[in-house]
Amino acid sequence: MPKIEGLSWKIREAKEDDIPIILDLCRQLSVYEKLEFKGTPELYRKYGFGRDKIFDCLLVENTSSIGPRYLGIALYYYTFSTFESKPTLWLEDIFVPEEFRGNGIGTALLKRLCQIAVEKDCGRIEWTVLDWNEPSRQFYFKLGAKAMDEWTTFRMTPEVFKKMAES
Repeated sequence: MPKIEGLSWKIREAKEDDIPIILDLCRQLSVYEKLEFKGTPELYRKYGFGRDKIFDCLLVENTSSIGPRYLGIALYYYTFSTFESKPTLWLEDIFVPEEFRGNGIGTALLKRLCQIAVEKDCGRIEWTVLDWNEPSRQFYFKLGAKAMDEWTTFRMTPEVFKKMAES
C-alpha cells in the first residue's frame, strides 16, 4: 500500500461511547476474514464496559483531514500462563482498513500493546492468524513474531459445550 502523505493519528483507550465505532471496525474485519459478525451494542457494552468487563480496546483516531475518523482497532484481554507464571496479553483482533495499511498504523498499535504488556509484567503476547492471511503473517514475522506451528487451536461451540456441561 502506498504511504499517504499528511496522515496522522493518535492511539487511545476506547470508551463506552465508542461502541458504534468498535462495531463498525469489527464488522469490517469480519468481512475481510470472511467470518459472520454477531456483535451487538449490548454485548460490547456488557463485556467491554460493564460490570462483566473482560476485554480492553485501543482505537486509532485520525487527527488529519484525510480519510475516516478512525483508522484501526486492537481488542485484547489477559490470560495466565502456567509455565511463565505471568499474565499473557492475548490480542484477540487487530485491524487497519486495507486502504490505510503500510502507513505504520498496525506497527504503532502493536508498539502500544507491547508497552501495555511491559506495564503489566506480561510473560508474552499471543494471537492467532488465519493460515491464508499471508500479508498479516509476513507483517508479524517482520516485527519478530514467531508462528507457533506445533500448537493447534481447539474450539467448542455453544451447542457442544452446553451439551457437555449438562452431561
